[in-house]
Amino acid sequence: MAESAGRGSVSRAAILITALTAISTMLGLARDIVMAAVFGAGPALDAYLVSQGLMNIVLGLVAGAMAKSITPVVAREATGEDGTPRTRHAHPSFDVALSVTMVVLGLAGVVMWIFVAPVSALLAPGFSGDQADLTQSLTRIVLVATVLVAGTNLLASLTQAHNRYFWAAIQGVPFNLVMIVAAAVFGPQYGVTALAVGFVVGSATRLLLQLIPLRSLAIRVRPGWNLRDPGFREIAALVPALLVGSAIGNVNTLVDRAVGSTLAEGSITALSYGWRLVSLPETLLIASLLVPLYTAFGASARNRTEVTRLVGRGLAATVTILTPVCVILVVAAEPIVLAVFGYGAFDDRDAAAAATAVAWYAPALLALGFREVVVRASYAIGDARTPVTVALVAMALNVVGDIVLGPLYGIPGIAVSTTASIVLAAALNGWLLHRRHGCLAPWPTMAVLARAALFAAIATAAGLATRALLGGFDLPPILLAVALAAVIAAFYALGMVLVRAPERGLAGDVLRAIRRRRS
Repeated sequence: MAESAGRGSVSRAAILITALTAISTMLGLARDIVMAAVFGAGPALDAYLVSQGLMNIVLGLVAGAMAKSITPVVAREATGEDGTPRTRHAHPSFDVALSVTMVVLGLAGVVMWIFVAPVSALLAPGFSGDQADLTQSLTRIVLVATVLVAGTNLLASLTQAHNRYFWAAIQGVPFNLVMIVAAAVFGPQYGVTALAVGFVVGSATRLLLQLIPLRSLAIRVRPGWNLRDPGFREIAALVPALLVGSAIGNVNTLVDRAVGSTLAEGSITALSYGWRLVSLPETLLIASLLVPLYTAFGASARNRTEVTRLVGRGLAATVTILTPVCVILVVAAEPIVLAVFGYGAFDDRDAAAAATAVAWYAPALLALGFREVVVRASYAIGDARTPVTVALVAMALNVVGDIVLGPLYGIPGIAVSTTASIVLAAALNGWLLHRRHGCLAPWPTMAVLARAALFAAIATAAGLATRALLGGFDLPPILLAVALAAVIAAFYALGMVLVRAPERGLAGDVLRAIRRRRS
């Protein structure tokens, strides 16, 4: 009975986190829309995006890994030896971890603040004159948020270890609201400096939210310096592997923006907004639809046959849902960009650049979903080394691709490098999951991909024909995007029905599973 209640609790927590993440994600998109309308895809917004990169280096290399390492240790401390929850809590290991992290990041922030000029030149070698000066000024402001964001992440890990998820999951909501106000209200008068200040203020609101559950949990956080504390030593031992995983995404983004700084003004913003649109469906659709699957992975970790079955169903659902979305993003890239960002200072030239990024990034969406399923399966069966190793290989491909293709082909070159690296990561993770653990059935998976490719080709042809037919009607971008999406989705679904594809009902099965868990 207790076990069943525990599973229900995990399921409810997963649904809560998914819902709040979806709300935060949509507010993040609204934030970007407002920023685009106020500033356009120009040199000022490029400078702001690069300024965030310096803080991300510090956070990605320390705070993210430390926050993830804290949870398992604190979760054990949160219960007594008999497994029952404690009524009052003291976490000396967390106190030491928090104190050490704050000191390290504070000192790193000061060093970065002093040497901001050479570091900014390294991160954006193409910037010069006023744009370089603006980048340095914005970076110094944003660096103030380093300890705020790190403290937020660590405190969120602490409360999550006590099964309190709401305040950690909702933190993105006030942050994005602050950023929207900063851009819309103060941006026209103070320029992108308002965004940097808003970033700091928004980060402070996120931190304040994490203090609320500490009171109800009767947790007292104090400075701690006992580096020999067993719990802290266990936390520190977990950091290196997680450090690599945290750094990989940051390195890819930094290199993308460094090469983008040598291209036409607005290229960094175009790439950023293009990626935002491409990654949005993965966040909203796959992360939500596969919540029950991830829970099942953990429950079936020792049953490789069941894990293989679950991986197959997860991949079939992911490919079935995301393939037509990829086709829509390619065929309707420009009307989608115009419908979402085409307001105010974001002009047709900006839209064309962002649409180019969307079209070349689009195949990465399917690879992202594929990789998400196989990596979660690897973690569930206890193999954390393989995903990290593959990520390092993919990062190397992305960096080399950026350096070689970026200067030659501009935005398409950088986007193709990112897409190729994600596709490689998905393929390698899937192959290694099969080869090392026998948890992926290769032929059924290839059959799903082959059918998806066939239906995608049919849907693409139908979409292109529809776009040519409607091109002379001068439709508003949103109507054109909706029309193209409807045609593409209809032809893709029709193809599955006509050949009676086995995976045609999987998405509905997952949705029904989610509804059952809610009830």
